[in-house]
Amino acid sequence: MSSSKHRYRITVTPIEADGLPSSGRCTIEFEQRSPQNWMHQLEHAQSQRRLSCNDVTSMVVATGLLENLAASARDNDNLLSLLQPELDGLLAKLAQLHPAD
Repeated sequence: MSSSKHRYRITVTPIEADGLPSSGRCTIEFEQRSPQNWMHQLEHAQSQRRLSCNDVTSMVVATGLLENLAASARDNDNLLSLLQPELDGLLAKLAQLHPAD
């Protein structure tokens, strides 16, 4: 993505019921670039108070990741190109829940 001006490091850490990190499990960490400012989107969505903070955060991050997958899928040589119509449909439905400014 040539217009990706924002970079994010995403970390997924398994936790136990008490909230402490799970022993014996590794943390997944990766970098994602995006033309969208996820932090701005998160602040905007949280200010609307339509969903819980966890739901808003999950939706903003998941939508950002799906948008990047959908952009990759537009290349017919990409394995994800078969999912392009479904990804676009899902993103359209998510946009109705959390409209961008």
